[in-house]
Amino acid sequence: MLQENDSLSTLTAAANADMLHHYGAAGTVIAAAPGRVNLIGEHIDYCDGFVLPLAIERYIVVSAKLNNSTEARLRSGDQPEAVIDLSSPQSISDLKWSNYIRGVIKGFNDLGHEIPGFDACIVSSVPSGGGLSSSAALECAMATLFEGLLGIELGIREKALLAQKAEHDFAGVPCGIMDQFASAFGEQDQLVLIDCRSSEPEMVPFSNPDLSIIVANTCVSHDLSDGGYAERRKATEDGIAIIGKESWRDATLEDVLTKEAEMGDRVFRRSRHVVGEIQRTKDAVTAFKTGDFSNIGQLMADSHASLRDDFEVSCEELDLMVEIASGLEGVLGARMTGGGFGGSTVTLCETKHAEEVGKILHDRYEAKTGITPVIFATRPAKGAHVISQS
Repeated sequence: MLQENDSLSTLTAAANADMLHHYGAAGTVIAAAPGRVNLIGEHIDYCDGFVLPLAIERYIVVSAKLNNSTEARLRSGDQPEAVIDLSSPQSISDLKWSNYIRGVIKGFNDLGHEIPGFDACIVSSVPSGGGLSSSAALECAMATLFEGLLGIELGIREKALLAQKAEHDFAGVPCGIMDQFASAFGEQDQLVLIDCRSSEPEMVPFSNPDLSIIVANTCVSHDLSDGGYAERRKATEDGIAIIGKESWRDATLEDVLTKEAEMGDRVFRRSRHVVGEIQRTKDAVTAFKTGDFSNIGQLMADSHASLRDDFEVSCEELDLMVEIASGLEGVLGARMTGGGFGGSTVTLCETKHAEEVGKILHDRYEAKTGITPVIFATRPAKGAHVISQS
């Protein structure tokens, strides 16, 4: 069964209702930013690779109004209220969810922009911990909100990089550019091919109504700040240093195989994943540009196997969801998506079979694990933007 996506108008109404409840007035600036799912190209955005995400029809919406003070007061669901002193330099707080916002404030301060005091309420339809970049959506939504409050516009790339730095410095996650770029640059009916060496995005059409994307959140949580992400990133840095080339884009599988003994098993397998995934992503882009999907299933299957065996970021639940999807009528391909250690899978399937595929994924996964997954279909969606301003 496919869960419906809340519309932006529904999320906006919810955010304004929270504003009235907590702060006595609706917001004067309302901003939104989507989560993202990555069709292919995993754990290579920090290796100068290519990645192929899309902004999803799941959003974080922030409603805010000025409060004539030097404090920001923010509410998000049942989280404790965050109160941020805007007159002092920002630092990491014990209230973890507020650190993403503090990092974005710091980014604007570093550009010479003083954020005025404001009250804000945040609502989200992006599953947290599902590998769908809820943190990047929050960072990009807050950055877009600040643009609205200040009456300025940063460049999209500048905003995305500011959000990425916030995650690095205030959440302790050394992520690449994919998550924030997908949330910021996303467009309706377009995949976002990102060249992570040049930081150049290119839109790749996904306009065929006969194809659908199903996202299956395993509801197994993960935490990338526990060192697992950093260890793997370090292994890729060690690998390219041993090969002796400036960038993974200049490396080949033959380069990796030649240095296998010097690398040792762990760095070798991480390196083999990188060169393989870069090529798989390029091949997938060709498939979408030409409309020839004859090899897309194999590309997605090989990507998942590499993430499972060489990069070791999959888990039993992700493997199960991919296994279930791969045998179903109408499915072109399936793989894990996101950082791993839990999270979601992405399935490319024929639209006419999407509802049935979603139901089977839900029922079989729940029967096997006892966990109720969250499964929804999406089209590529609009990136971060101001919904309204008054």
